[in-house]
Amino acid sequence: MSDSKTKTLGLFALAMINVAAVLSLRNYPSMATYGWSSIGWYLIGTIAFLIPLTLAGAELACGWPQGGGVYTWVREAFGEKAGFIAIFCEWSNNLVWFPTVLAFIASTFAYLFNPELANNNAFMFAVMMIAFWGTTAIGLMGEKVSSRFGSFGVVAGSIIPAVVIIILGIVYIAGGKQLALPAFTWSAVVPQINMSTLPFISTVVLLFAGMEMAGFHALEVKNPQTDFPKAMALSCMIIFALTVIGTLAIAAVVPVGQLSLAAGLMQAFEVFLRAFNLQWTLTPLALMVTLGGLALLLSWLAGPALGLGEVAARGNMPPFFAKTNRNGAPVGVLILQAVIGTAVSMLYLFIPSISAAYWILSAMTVLLLCIVYLLVFASLIKLRYSSPNTVRAFKIPGGMTGVWLVGGMGFFACLFTFVISLLPPGNYEHISTSKYALMMIIGTAVLALPPLVFLRLKKPGWMPVKKAGE
Repeated sequence: MSDSKTKTLGLFALAMINVAAVLSLRNYPSMATYGWSSIGWYLIGTIAFLIPLTLAGAELACGWPQGGGVYTWVREAFGEKAGFIAIFCEWSNNLVWFPTVLAFIASTFAYLFNPELANNNAFMFAVMMIAFWGTTAIGLMGEKVSSRFGSFGVVAGSIIPAVVIIILGIVYIAGGKQLALPAFTWSAVVPQINMSTLPFISTVVLLFAGMEMAGFHALEVKNPQTDFPKAMALSCMIIFALTVIGTLAIAAVVPVGQLSLAAGLMQAFEVFLRAFNLQWTLTPLALMVTLGGLALLLSWLAGPALGLGEVAARGNMPPFFAKTNRNGAPVGVLILQAVIGTAVSMLYLFIPSISAAYWILSAMTVLLLCIVYLLVFASLIKLRYSSPNTVRAFKIPGGMTGVWLVGGMGFFACLFTFVISLLPPGNYEHISTSKYALMMIIGTAVLALPPLVFLRLKKPGWMPVKKAGE
């Protein structure tokens, strides 16, 4: 257990961990293509997933602030196997997701020199690796250093650029300049939900994945019982407000046909800054957005690694996974995921034929996250029955009715997303639905079930040797 000297995180730092994990400016362009209806899509994701996960995470973190995040919560509810599978799914989905956020960081960084460099694989790979291993190095410096970098990165690299683009959008619109958006109507806000847009619902629901990240850092929080619920509420409000308004700012100035999903944010900045003769600020803004991408990467790189380290510390994995450095960082897990992430990034960039397989793997990450959150929402309900006397500084209001409403809504949203994600996208029409679904289920099982193998092979020698005084 950590002593008081190592408890370094306050309310603001805790909130910034969640904001860093969830607030991703790279999602704005893809959502901006939906114009006014992006508001409706965001509301669906907020009501069905963001609010339930925020409330569930606050209660579970306050009741079980021992560290380990989803691993601890699910283990308390359903046992070691379920907890191990939950944290392993959250960790393994990152291995495929890392190249996507690294590509966003590299393409944004290209604006410091020449946007065309985003099409240069050698440049992209060099920047991706510097970002990946540099962020891993920060993670190895321990909780205090990484939380400070994360807090600074999310404020300077996500919140400030989001506020800047919102202000520019307001001034631009107030100045009567030509907009790419059609005139506002309430009917335009309502999303068109049909068979072609159903798969998109799964994307919207998981846009807000990551609100549980603060739970991995519970051991480092000064006042977990009071700070967790406040941090959850603060981060939820920041994320929703900046996401909705920032997306509309991009949609207002960049026509859908010209919007780049990778560099759409910088495209919008270019339009705004050119209109106000502030082009010289594009370079510092690109640097700030790059910093925000690094903060996003660090939060997902460090959180699940800490959870997996907690699993290994209980003797459920070989000692390599439990290895920590003098800063308390899970050095074994961090180095392993950096090596695997490097290999996946290399395949993704330099082997054209890998792209189809990569997108299938990316779809599997959605299924893996669904497994994590299905177990989290189920744990929320189960623990109200199995551990009713556990002190929770924050409890979802409304008694068991409130818990079932929140947990049930989140569980159903994730279950629906899981089922929808088994349907082949439009560019896989040559594969039957049953074959595609079977392929996805088998692939997901391969990435989700190694914990059963580890537990089967578990040896007494895997249990860490306690030092005197521990």
